[in-house]
Amino acid sequence: MILLNTKQLKWLSYASVLIMFLATLGGTVVTKTESGLGCGTDFPLCNGKFVPAHTVASIIEYSHRAVSGAAGLLALGAYIAFRVYRKMRRDLVGYAGLALIFVMVQAFMGAMAVKSPSSSAVMALHFGFSLIAFASSVMLALGIRQEERQQQEAPSKGAYTVTKGFRNLTWFATVYTYIVVYIGAYVSHTDSAGGCSGWPLCNGEFIPELSGGVGIAFFHRVAAALLFVLMALLGHWAFWRHPGNREIRLLGVAATALTATQVLTGAFIVLTLDNLEVYLFASLSHMLAIAGLFGVLCYLSVRTWQLSRSGSGKLLEDSSISSVESEAANSRR
Repeated sequence: MILLNTKQLKWLSYASVLIMFLATLGGTVVTKTESGLGCGTDFPLCNGKFVPAHTVASIIEYSHRAVSGAAGLLALGAYIAFRVYRKMRRDLVGYAGLALIFVMVQAFMGAMAVKSPSSSAVMALHFGFSLIAFASSVMLALGIRQEERQQQEAPSKGAYTVTKGFRNLTWFATVYTYIVVYIGAYVSHTDSAGGCSGWPLCNGEFIPELSGGVGIAFFHRVAAALLFVLMALLGHWAFWRHPGNREIRLLGVAATALTATQVLTGAFIVLTLDNLEVYLFASLSHMLAIAGLFGVLCYLSVRTWQLSRSGSGKLLEDSSISSVESEAANSRR
């Protein structure tokens, strides 16, 4: 029987993050290039063939299908590996399980969209589910990386904690971010990106006429602006009120930086609507920032929950590590 150690599990989780990201990226490319029907209404074949005709749309769509399939297989492998070798770490097994569930859900929705056209609201959910799958793989990678670091570091006598107020703020920020992401996906699927020309004003007005695509695009801008304020508050709280907790401080800084990147790339999208190549690059950069932000916030949500329990999150985590090490020692016997 092959035994996987912490380092091998870490690299497996890294591979899962990469392939999940490529699947999410591919979905954005399919949407932005309008290649969703590049393979017609056939699934899993492409226009009735295993190897499709070499048109740009069919290559984009079929490549996305192939990567999504690989993401599903890797998610299954990661879940089995963590279920076998880290069954005492219920958090890690949970992350792997969520990644597997949501990559299957988004694949099913993608197949149904090919077979029968769905509404823009439903297709926006498709992106939302793929984002949850990616975020789950990010949490898995960060979790196993944290375990490896703790195995290498000398035991600490201090116990890091967070307040329930900070925990609740993190949870609210995570949920709100998902809502903003959904609105952004809805903007994309309704072709409303051009509803607001110019930036930061919408069509040269502070509050434009809220009709059709203009209203959808403007609502997304307002929601994104509020998200930036919220993330600035979260980052400030994480950095300045947790001087002894390097992990929380870094996660807070990362969330703030990614939100700022999201805002800037959003402006870049608006300013490059007339240049398809640059617009596609801006859209992919925007998606990268969103995916990273949501992944960081999901992991921060779990960590704040762990660190707020019983006033001693680190001790709880250390006991989990000890259980893993004890289990590994028993298996070697």
